Amino acid sequence: MKGFLDYVPGNSVFHKMNPMTKLIFAFAICVACFSSSNILVLCLLLAFNVITGCICGIKERTFSLLKGLVKISVFLFVLQVLFIRGGNVIFEWKFIRITDFGVKNALALVLRLSGATLPLAIMLSVTKLGDLSNALVEKLHIPFKYAFTLTTAIRFIPVFAAEMAGIMEAQTSRGIELDTRNPFKKVALILPLCAPLLVSSVRKTQSLAIAADLRGFKFRKAGSCLKKYPFCARDIVCFVMCAAFIAAGILF
Repeated sequence: MKGFLDYVPGNSVFHKMNPMTKLIFAFAICVACFSSSNILVLCLLLAFNVITGCICGIKERTFSLLKGLVKISVFLFVLQVLFIRGGNVIFEWKFIRITDFGVKNALALVLRLSGATLPLAIMLSVTKLGDLSNALVEKLHIPFKYAFTLTTAIRFIPVFAAEMAGIMEAQTSRGIELDTRNPFKKVALILPLCAPLLVSSVRKTQSLAIAADLRGFKFRKAGSCLKKYPFCARDIVCFVMCAAFIAAGILF
């Protein structure tokens, strides 16, 4: 999880786009994924996400995320197949009943999950969080404190993950077996670790609040940012692609 949401420098066309364009791009693909139930369209959207990640120069991160989504998708796929009873029966043995309708819906679910998660990760990987918060203030006129809260929450995800990993290593060195394969036992062992993580999180947020006050956070306004974020031709092309994605998701 370390560095998972960090900005990756590059010169790709996606790096040069307006931060709002990249946000709309990710949102449009998510809408297209949840609007469509066509397996082919969902596969094409997923393939487009992978190609986009390769163009942005984050191929390893894209496939790493895809690998993690496959593990979750397998569990969700089996769960959906076993519990959806409608449709023509493909396989039946005792209490197990697999139907074509269940397989189709399970496949659509896992493709939607993967297709809607990848664009958000790609967008965060090619966008500086400072630029994203400034663009939200400039283009959407969101108060800076809310934009700063959003980007700070995203920035703290890998920090808290690294903190949790350190706490688990400390507990393992004291003889607690956290590497058990029993999921129920693992949850019972991890839940007590949330208390030290909460204490550490409160300390970090207090330090951040003090640092923000010392830098005049309360006096920050919409016109305080000197950097502007104009829309260019590549942004217009991306908007057209977003509209095409949403239309394809609705039509199919």
